[in-house]
Amino acid sequence: MEIREFTDMEKFEDIMANWATATGLATVAVSSSGEYISECYNFTDFCMKLTRGSKEGCARCEKNDREADGVYYCHAGLLDFAIPLVVEDETVGTVIGGQVLPDDPDEEKFRQVAREIDVDEDRYIDALHKVNVRTEEAIKASANLLGEVLNNFINAEYSRKKNTAIIDKLSSGVTATNELVEQITKKNAMLRSLQSKQKILALNASIEAARAGEVGAGFSVVAGEVEKLSTQSAQVYTEVEEIVQKISSTVEAMSK
Repeated sequence: MEIREFTDMEKFEDIMANWATATGLATVAVSSSGEYISECYNFTDFCMKLTRGSKEGCARCEKNDREADGVYYCHAGLLDFAIPLVVEDETVGTVIGGQVLPDDPDEEKFRQVAREIDVDEDRYIDALHKVNVRTEEAIKASANLLGEVLNNFINAEYSRKKNTAIIDKLSSGVTATNELVEQITKKNAMLRSLQSKQKILALNASIEAARAGEVGAGFSVVAGEVEKLSTQSAQVYTEVEEIVQKISSTVEAMSK
């Protein structure tokens, strides 16, 4: 299941952008396969140009993106978060971000990271000092809020699309049912016509049997059976007509 298959991505992006503006934190959404499905908001040069700009640093970042959950320290030492996006118990993506420091950094630790990922140490430290500082508590609250809003949004979008599909099927079913009701009505009219002819036939047969006297006794019995058949047909016609009327009323109610 792909988020983009059922979600208004423009509104999705609006939520991400507004949250990033309000909190000053970095964020991006990725699909279940790890592909970026939104713009990258507030991403720092420390992360994007330097850490992810090196082959080793990018590999470590992508590993974090795949495996991280909740609020955590990334391999470089920044505080990040990863919140799963779930629809009907299926994880369809993740919103990740953060890229902040919880307090003043220990420069020597970051210089060590720079050496490990083959990045100029001084440039790395200069970019580090431009990273925002936030408490871990503030990051957790902000991350959970974004996760909750996005999960509510995509689940509402999924339900909307699913319900639209159901309504479309019902509409198609209503149309098909109306056509069937029309066919039944036509067939019922034919039955009514045949019933009338049977009645006339039975009446004529009774008259001829009366004229023939004893010779027409057997003919009279047949005429009686034809008349019974006509009466039964009339009863069936009435019952079918009532059923058709109920179906029509139900279909009309569904259409409304």
